[in-house]
Amino acid sequence: MDGFRTIGTRTIAEEAFLRFDRVTIATPNGGTATRVVVAHPGAVAVVPILDDDVFLFEQHRAAFGRSLLEIPAGKLDVPGEDRREAARRELAEEIGFLPGRLEHLTDLITAPGFCDEVITIYRATDLEKVASQPVGAEEHHATIVRIPFSEALDRVHAGEITDAKTVVGLLLAAGR
Repeated sequence: MDGFRTIGTRTIAEEAFLRFDRVTIATPNGGTATRVVVAHPGAVAVVPILDDDVFLFEQHRAAFGRSLLEIPAGKLDVPGEDRREAARRELAEEIGFLPGRLEHLTDLITAPGFCDEVITIYRATDLEKVASQPVGAEEHHATIVRIPFSEALDRVHAGEITDAKTVVGLLLAAGR
């Protein structure tokens, strides 16, 4: 492989759904290095398309102190739930639709320098309306935004939509 191997891991903290590990690695030249790695349960995200429109979700993000426009998404927080089912659940919770068709677009590695999070991104079509079921303060105060797909792409290219999973999801869905 690349000559690196993990020789030790020690959990240094846990908070909510995250775990912080101190990882010691052996380097190819015989040395060692220590890194802090954030262990994340993973997440799913969905590009929901109806006719020529896409549904986005505008919600407050505490890390940035403002609202961001994003595709529906959520972490894998139901024990035993597979990623496709999690995507269906998140879509229903956040925007009140279930997909008739769910197409895998990619598995996005979000921040490999310090975190093991992988977001599986899907494209959803043949949407069926159901009751939304927001979870958490941000979701209860979020806004569902339906815009033409072409406008969403224009907003990506203009730098107005900057959330990574949303940019990747929209650009990949555009190629389908």
